[in-house]
Amino acid sequence: MPVVAMAGALLKMTPAKLRLARAAMGQPETKVADLCAELGVTRQTLYRFVGPKGELRADGEKLLARHKRGI
Repeated sequence: MPVVAMAGALLKMTPAKLRLARAAMGQPETKVADLCAELGVTRQTLYRFVGPKGELRADGEKLLARHKRGI
């Protein structure tokens, strides 16, 4: 993925949004379109960071690791 595209996704997804997305995606009644609108991210960005059952994906892990390091 080009660095520019990844940087844009990182700016939209924050650790707080990621935590909310993980919790919501673990609930069967969650509507992905509504969640994306609430978080202000696209469906593509959401699924880049979180799987359909709320599991962290590689980019989600990277985002949280960067946040822990203070980057």
